[in-house]
Amino acid sequence: MNKDFDKWNEIKKEIELDNKNLIIKEREIWWTNIGLNIGSESCGKWEKFRRPVLVLKKLSHKNYIVIPLSTQIKTWTWFEQYEFKWETYTALLYQIRMINIKRFYVNEWKIWFEKFLEIKKRLKQLLNL
Repeated sequence: MNKDFDKWNEIKKEIELDNKNLIIKEREIWWTNIGLNIGSESCGKWEKFRRPVLVLKKLSHKNYIVIPLSTQIKTWTWFEQYEFKWETYTALLYQIRMINIKRFYVNEWKIWFEKFLEIKKRLKQLLNL
């Protein structure tokens, strides 16, 4: 795969200038400008390098711990599936990361509380917490 890092760097410069005043809560699914990343790190898609993420934890009014999501079905201890609008999504637990509010784009939905607890439990097992 040929990655266009120059294009992503131009988009990052635009994102950095954006001053967003959003209300973001745990359990919400947001489209984010997650970017073009290195190696097997999850990347965004399309022209703005966007990917949905699950908001796991609010660290401050500008920083959040998130889990990237995928529509590809993956099974292993590093993944957790859930369904929304007749489609199955996979939470990529091993790709957990902190992102800034400037990367958030559109709020899509909120997952069920029970499923959120399952994802957190699976993540604790994965990280041996």
